[in-house]
Amino acid sequence: MAICIPVNLPDRSYNILIEKGSLANLGGEMSQLSLGKKVLLVSNPEIFEYYGQIAVNSLEKAGFVVFTHLIPAGENYKTLDAIAQVYDSALAHRLERSSTMVALGGGVIGDMTGFAAATWLRGVNFVQVPTTLLAMVDASIGGKTGVNHPQGKNLIGAFYQPKLVLIDPRVLKTLPVREFRAGMAEVIKYGVIWDAELFQQLEDSDNLASFSQIDGELLQTIITKSCQAKADVVSKDEKEAGLRAILNYGHTIAHGIESLTGYTSVNHGEAVAMGMVAAGAIAVKLGMWTAGENQRQTDLIEKAALETRMPPLNADEMVNALTADKKVKDGQVRFILPTAIGQVTISDRVTPTLVREVLSPTESGQ
Repeated sequence: MAICIPVNLPDRSYNILIEKGSLANLGGEMSQLSLGKKVLLVSNPEIFEYYGQIAVNSLEKAGFVVFTHLIPAGENYKTLDAIAQVYDSALAHRLERSSTMVALGGGVIGDMTGFAAATWLRGVNFVQVPTTLLAMVDASIGGKTGVNHPQGKNLIGAFYQPKLVLIDPRVLKTLPVREFRAGMAEVIKYGVIWDAELFQQLEDSDNLASFSQIDGELLQTIITKSCQAKADVVSKDEKEAGLRAILNYGHTIAHGIESLTGYTSVNHGEAVAMGMVAAGAIAVKLGMWTAGENQRQTDLIEKAALETRMPPLNADEMVNALTADKKVKDGQVRFILPTAIGQVTISDRVTPTLVREVLSPTESGQ
């Protein structure tokens, strides 16, 4: 059964469609959106090998003229140089403003394709077809696009909404276990910041560590509830003027981890899991939530087979990295901190000293 979740925005509303097997109907869904005939499908070689031809065949059957551009997999390719190559493809195939860039892949492909679409000819159409759990529940929704700067994650980018997000849960069967677990970090995030019932459902589940072990009905619930939470927040605050900042729970320190490890040894979801553990510990130290609630969060993260311990990083370097984060306001790093399961707040009470205590508890005598 198809599930349709609207993202209601003043100028660029769109739907999130969730249905098993829906990739084969990508062309049919796009044909209802009054788009031009030219499509540039952007993916990476691994994803394209599995699902590229299904997408191309569906688009061509619906009358679209399809070109493809492949970007090597990995966060380290999320650069302006790689975007320039997308532009080269767009130029070579004479894309017009009515043309569409389709992102077939995970969060990296989605972010890069969206940024290219936002900036080519001052904006062409854009469709998200996420193939990882993390992209399905988070990165494909809300219009955040961009690439990394050597000094920080996603510092170059734009808010640019897709015309459609099409989610086919069946593609997760080929997702590496590590990537599935990375997506579960974002799912757990929604339970902490927005949906206490989802958090409880995750706690009550038998297994969260892999696609093959998770209950199919629970997986559908996870994707639907996470997408609904993201849609609710984005509909209320499209460009992160206030409420939308709560979606960054765990991400402040996570982005620092990714930057300091060179975007190689720790993936985004793993960094978010560590960032949530750190944010939870900070909240306990500030008396904002209880040690018991914090332990429930840690236990759930470990249930998804995610690492809760930080890699060996210099605390001072981390503090410096945090000051380059997009969420800095008036020179002050703002943290999203939990106050209860299902509730968080935005705080500027987190001092560099407190960050160092949490990141290096033995050095600070804790």
